[in-house]
Amino acid sequence: MKRDEKEQVVAEVAELISNSSSLFFADFAGMTVADSNDLRREFQKNGVKYRVVKNTLIKKAMKSTAADEGAFKYLVGQTGIAFGSDDPVTPARVLKKFFDKIQKPSTKAFVIDKQVFEGKRLNEFATMPTKPEMIAGILGSLQSPISGIARSVSAIMRDLVAVLDAVEKKLPAQAL
Repeated sequence: MKRDEKEQVVAEVAELISNSSSLFFADFAGMTVADSNDLRREFQKNGVKYRVVKNTLIKKAMKSTAADEGAFKYLVGQTGIAFGSDDPVTPARVLKKFFDKIQKPSTKAFVIDKQVFEGKRLNEFATMPTKPEMIAGILGSLQSPISGIARSVSAIMRDLVAVLDAVEKKLPAQAL
């Protein structure tokens, strides 16, 4: 690879890093071409960008974006990098599902909001709710007290109507 090609790759990776909320470094040694293609398809389906780049070029790109250099020690051997843009949990779920299926490679490390985590923590991170699931949960818990108040007011009105109905039935009987 020529120098200008390397510079172009570094620029592309640096742009992907700066537009990402999470980075996942995967060890793809021992994967077949079919496995690699399956992984790429899964990432593409879920809106995650994935690149296989030389470790030295990844390091240069990370340095140019002022990313945390704590991940450098994990950039050894064959490395594929997944860039999570919208939701940092999505790439983790894709990797976990894929690595559980083929039982060969693993995640070396991942970076979320400039904090580096070891790859062995991928399972616990992949089980976290996604951003839309968290929002739905928060909205549900906010809506819960409101619907409780509405049910309480409705029950009071229903009970009041029942009492008034009972009083009305008694009054005509006493008037006769």
